[in-house]
Amino acid sequence: MLTLDAFKEARSVLQGVLLPTPLIHSPYLSKLCGNHVYLKPENMQVTGAYKIRGAYFKISTLSPEEKERGLITASAGNHAQGVAYAARAAGVEATIVMPTTTPLVKVNNTKDYGAKVILHGEVFDDAAELAAQMAQEKGLTYVHPFNDLTLATGQGTIAYEIFQDLPDVDIILVPIGGGGLAAGVSTLAKLLNPHVEVIGVEPTGAASMKASLEAGHVVTLPAATTIADGVAVKTPGDLVFPYVQKNVDQVLTIEDGELVEAFLDMTERHKMVVENSGLLTVAALKHLDCRGKNVVSILSGGNMDVITMSSLIQHGLICRGRIFTFAVQLPDRPGELLHVAQVVAENNGNIIKLEHNQFVNINRQSGVELRVTLEAYGHDHKARILAALCQAGFEAVETDTNDFYT
Repeated sequence: MLTLDAFKEARSVLQGVLLPTPLIHSPYLSKLCGNHVYLKPENMQVTGAYKIRGAYFKISTLSPEEKERGLITASAGNHAQGVAYAARAAGVEATIVMPTTTPLVKVNNTKDYGAKVILHGEVFDDAAELAAQMAQEKGLTYVHPFNDLTLATGQGTIAYEIFQDLPDVDIILVPIGGGGLAAGVSTLAKLLNPHVEVIGVEPTGAASMKASLEAGHVVTLPAATTIADGVAVKTPGDLVFPYVQKNVDQVLTIEDGELVEAFLDMTERHKMVVENSGLLTVAALKHLDCRGKNVVSILSGGNMDVITMSSLIQHGLICRGRIFTFAVQLPDRPGELLHVAQVVAENNGNIIKLEHNQFVNINRQSGVELRVTLEAYGHDHKARILAALCQAGFEAVETDTNDFYT
């Protein structure tokens, strides 16, 4: 069971293992949602995620015989690194089965910690099936990534630190994948203060816990489709489910597009890299129906590869109107390109890419297609630039910008 004594033991075991991740007040996010927002930056934790807490505590409780058999687990990345790190510290061999879609940085980090990595399946559930099969066939000790009460106890130690930094916290926002983190944090939070509100956050495309809570029992989704790979779980844990059911007050669901904007907020305003699953609690701030409360958003991890970061930045800038592309047909004669550039410059647009194609058609009156990608201050500025071009006699039409880096 998740008991106060168990949480105290976990806190004791983890002392000296964890990096301090004190709460960070966010004036920007506070203004945005009308509450006093604090970030719990577990993206800065050992192995780049909170998962080290549960993995290390779990392995510390294993018997010598269980350790000698070797460990195996399945993970979308962060639990993998936690197990690999803790296994190395304990002198134990570890095998990790990860989905083939796992970001490269998580795969490489897991290998660097000394674990053997097997890539299998498209989502966590596929990898978990193989890991369970290998555990049975080879006699390995299976360390489940979320459906384990000892593991959840370790994850829950986050609540101790939140209350230490902010004793009068009103709301704790916690990401939910399989439910281990939510079970641990919500249970300890309620033990420390029954009046604190704990809100779980899931991606709309993988809201297995919300579906389970609504059904009153654990259910399996037909698919888990989300850019938040760390919480792409089709079936939440049945062992942790009762604790989530009892202690999590509500579950919010977030669209993937909201995570893109949250990524920009964290990188520009707080200079931090937070992976998509960790951004769930940031995106959820806009959905709170309260004002003036002390709110803590748990940033569960920061293990994101640079390809994903590049894509998020690109889409985020486009979404906010800070990058856009327009196309215009020009007469095939000298000076027309200069005229367009002058209009853009007069309206403080910054050209970052230009394509000038003279071979669109044979009509020299509109024979040149000009595509221009600009940097702007936002949607209002973008609208002013397009209006100025139209006033200057150019029929500028906004086009797709998703390939502006190519």
